[in-house]
Amino acid sequence: MLRYTLMRLGIFVGCLVVVWGLVHAGVAPRGLGDSNGMWIVMLALVISAPISFVVLRKERDRASVQIVQRVDRVKSNLEANRSQEDEAADEVPQAQAPAQAQGHAS
Repeated sequence: MLRYTLMRLGIFVGCLVVVWGLVHAGVAPRGLGDSNGMWIVMLALVISAPISFVVLRKERDRASVQIVQRVDRVKSNLEANRSQEDEAADEVPQAQAPAQAQGHAS
């Protein structure tokens, strides 16, 4: 997952550098007034999103498989804990029943 995030960040930074160069060279339009920095960031986001979607498809699939495995592992651990709690709860009444029977016999 970290690898996918870093790759996505790298694509964004690459787009940011390219867009910044194009805006300062006059090829791409500048933002209005003081919004030039925001314009460059927004344009880089819009350009990097589809590039990341296409280029990182395999890495995204690999990350999603890891997430599914992690979720399944957590679910199985929770289920194991629940079954242990259920077994412990079932043993308590059984242990108390003979003790109560002995108490009534006296």
